[in-house]
Amino acid sequence: MARTKAYKEDEVIEKAMNLFWRNGYESTSMHMLEKEMGINKFSIYASFGSKNGVFLESLKCYKQKLNSLITKLKASNDGTLGIKNYFYDFIDFTKETEFGKGCLITNTANEIGDEADEQIKVALTAFTEEVKQVFKTILKQDATKNPETIEQEADFFIIAMFGLSSATRIFNKKQLDNYIENIFKNR
Repeated sequence: MARTKAYKEDEVIEKAMNLFWRNGYESTSMHMLEKEMGINKFSIYASFGSKNGVFLESLKCYKQKLNSLITKLKASNDGTLGIKNYFYDFIDFTKETEFGKGCLITNTANEIGDEADEQIKVALTAFTEEVKQVFKTILKQDATKNPETIEQEADFFIIAMFGLSSATRIFNKKQLDNYIENIFKNR
C-alpha cells in the first residue's frame, strides 16, 4: 500500500519558491529546501524528481502569484499608462522589507550560466516572452503605432522591467519612482 503524503505539494512549493526568491537558485541547497519545505529529501525527490524539479514547480507558483498583476494589465485600456501602472504594481509585489526581492525570473537569469539546466533556461525565456507579448497587446491599443514600433517598444519595456526587477533589491522607493517616471517620460 502506498504511503499517503503528509504535506500538500502546493504549500511546500510556495515555501520553496520564497526560498529560491530570497537566496537564488544556485545558493539554495537541498538541505535548505528540506528545512524550508518541512519534508525530507526522499519526499522531495519522490514528488519533484530533483532540485531542478522543485525549482520548475516554484516558477509555476511564482507565475500564479504574479498573474493578478498581468491580468490587471491585460484588462487595461490605458495603453502605455497601463504598462507604467504595471511597473508600479510590480514594486509593491516584490516588497518584503523596505527593499524588494526583485523578480524570481530576473534574479535567476542574472545568476545562472550557459551550463544551466535547459528546462530552466526555457522556462525563464518563455515567461519573459509572455510578459513581452502582453506589452505588445497593450501597445497595439495605439492605432498610430506600426508593428515595428510596437516590437521595439515592447523590447524596451521588457528590458526596462528586467532593470526594475533588479533595482528593487537595492534602491529606495524615490529612486525607483524616478526610474519609472524617466522610462515613461515622453511616451
